[in-house]
Amino acid sequence: MDARLLDILVCPLCKARLEYRKAARELVCKPCKLAFPIRDDIPLMLEDEARRLAEEEL
Repeated sequence: MDARLLDILVCPLCKARLEYRKAARELVCKPCKLAFPIRDDIPLMLEDEARRLAEEEL
């Protein structure tokens, strides 16, 4: 994932900074408790595509 892209991407819901989790290929928004998938190096920043995070994943 391009570091410059990571610097400008924010959560589409709350505008918080996202945490990149390379192993899971996800961008995580801790305030919203959502993980947005990255497929073919493209972050899917849609609420419908995100998965809810369990408390232990935060």
